[in-house]
Amino acid sequence: MGKHFDDAVGKGKEAVGKATGDHGTEAEGKVDQAKSEAKDTTDKLKDKAEDTIGSTGDKIKNVFKRD
Repeated sequence: MGKHFDDAVGKGKEAVGKATGDHGTEAEGKVDQAKSEAKDTTDKLKDKAEDTIGSTGDKIKNVFKRD
């Protein structure tokens, strides 16, 4: 599932928990939101690492292509 969906579900659980006084559901919603944010951050870091690796590889190839 996408980040936005997971985040929305977490916010919904948190709201239901607050409205009903169910601290467990409220906490579960907060955890779902935190997991969604962590996944988003991990995905961004992975993309950046892949870009860096690709860029570095291209530079190395160019060094060895020189006459």
